[in-house]
Amino acid sequence: MNDARQAAVVGVAESDDIGIVPDKSTLQLQGEASLNALTDAGLTLKDVDGLFTAGFRTTEVAEYLGIQPRYFDGTHVGGSSFVVHLGHAAAAIASGRIEVALIVHGESGRSGIGLPASGSSPQGMEGQFEHPYGMPGAPGAYAMACARHMHQYGTTHEQLAEIAVAARKWAQLNERAFKRDPLSIDDVMASPIISWPFRKLDCCLVTDAAGAVVLTSTQRAKDLDARAVRVIGWGEGHDHQIISQMPDLTSGPGRISGPDAFAMAGVAHDDIDVAQIYDSFTYTVLTTLEDIGFCNKGEGGDFVSGGRIAPGGDLALNTSGGGLSYTHPGMFGIFTIIECVRQLRGSFSSQGQRQIENAKIGLVHGTGGKLSATGTAILAVE
Repeated sequence: MNDARQAAVVGVAESDDIGIVPDKSTLQLQGEASLNALTDAGLTLKDVDGLFTAGFRTTEVAEYLGIQPRYFDGTHVGGSSFVVHLGHAAAAIASGRIEVALIVHGESGRSGIGLPASGSSPQGMEGQFEHPYGMPGAPGAYAMACARHMHQYGTTHEQLAEIAVAARKWAQLNERAFKRDPLSIDDVMASPIISWPFRKLDCCLVTDAAGAVVLTSTQRAKDLDARAVRVIGWGEGHDHQIISQMPDLTSGPGRISGPDAFAMAGVAHDDIDVAQIYDSFTYTVLTTLEDIGFCNKGEGGDFVSGGRIAPGGDLALNTSGGGLSYTHPGMFGIFTIIECVRQLRGSFSSQGQRQIENAKIGLVHGTGGKLSATGTAILAVE
């Protein structure tokens, strides 16, 4: 498994515009992000021989970009897809199947330009067994799991609000973040109820944006000007499709992907300098911290309290502002990779507190579906 050390991220980028972009289609946003990431790497579309997408078919994205990959992966496990792709791409590079991998995703999530039809089929699991009984999609599913955690472990609304407030404080340091106005725990507590116990500010944004990530072998990376960030460990897992079949409402498959990633990387939690954890909802962060081992099950509320994950806290978490305050076009996972790579490269070294000082090892974690699937990866620089 140490072959994973032979792959490195050499390019990351968003689309030219993010936030509200009503004049660009989903594919156009993806095209911009792809070209920007390749430019960041010092490569071109002609160098890409591996393509990784979710939501859109690889054939559709490849045709739009004008490339003919010799290796492709359309694994679609919601917002965790792109962290899973990171591991798959690293393995393909390490095995010699490809030399340059492009992972791309974006959506016109707010403006709805060029998006394929969405929604569950009446023949699918949700359509047959949950929607007829009133389950309102992701907010309802995540809220039900959170309510169980609150009942079982005494987790409070205020502790959930700490996560939204910390994300906003990080976003205030990020000039590209969609929401940067000050936010307090009282503000979160006073926002409208969406699906109890979630209030509006417990829920992620809805924006237009795309992101892309380029990997190659560590050997080829030596010939590029971009600072390479090695992929030193990863894990993946899923344990259910619909929320009513989740084995334990308080524990997701991060309990599989997290330990696998740490074991492959050969590092411990105390070694992590910066972490980017999917925050579709405040609860997603809390339960993930428990599942991947930053604290014991049931202790997530205490772990995030007192500004511990805000700027200046013990754990630099979601330093872009995350899906709660930076951007969230539909599936946020690819942006966790982009931010982690930039932190490890020291890309914000001239921006004071925006940069995590001497960051050498970072963790990225995606969650997809209804807490259904996860991908965890650990990245490092020398």
